[in-house]
Amino acid sequence: MSETLKVFVNQDSPRSAGEEAEINVKGTKRGELCAADFYTQMALEGRVYSVRAGTITTPLTGDVNITDAAAEMTADAQTGFTIIPVWCNIEVEVAGGTLPECALKSVGAISTAGTAFIPLPLYLGGAAAATTARVSAAGGCTVTAETVTTTRRHFSNLITAVGDAELCVWQPRVPPILVGPACFYVQVAATTTGCDYFAAFNYIELPTINVS
Repeated sequence: MSETLKVFVNQDSPRSAGEEAEINVKGTKRGELCAADFYTQMALEGRVYSVRAGTITTPLTGDVNITDAAAEMTADAQTGFTIIPVWCNIEVEVAGGTLPECALKSVGAISTAGTAFIPLPLYLGGAAAATTARVSAAGGCTVTAETVTTTRRHFSNLITAVGDAELCVWQPRVPPILVGPACFYVQVAATTTGCDYFAAFNYIELPTINVS
């Protein structure tokens, strides 16, 4: 006789098992199976980090035209770590010149200029990132020169006037998996004069041994 799948009802008093301990599969009082999606689970484990540009009422100023090897924001995965960019938002406050544009790209080498800092964990009070980030106005972060065969382009957009739309709202269905050494970077620019903007992106950090 086949056995009926059963779940452990645990709605009113959530449990917390120790590391490496076995625990019953959780279900609702109606019998539905409860499962955390991958992104939420990564955040609960303290593996999601955030990088931002611009503070309070002071935006960052972008480059004058997108320039090869120059970026405004980066996240770098050293050897032994893998990053998975999962979200980016860029909002232009002042157009500067004309045609504000952005591009999100990645390459298999870490950035080399711009002051490096430790990104903030989305798990408040969580462990510090092993990977690093950089933010610098007007293309002040240096990344490897773009080529067709080594640079991945994940998103790009251009707007003709502020108010048309946000410059970037990116939440990929299939995110890039960047095995270190690798760099995810953001370029923001406009013609004649760099645009003023606020931006942020989030990424998952994992030891490469847990990925491949």
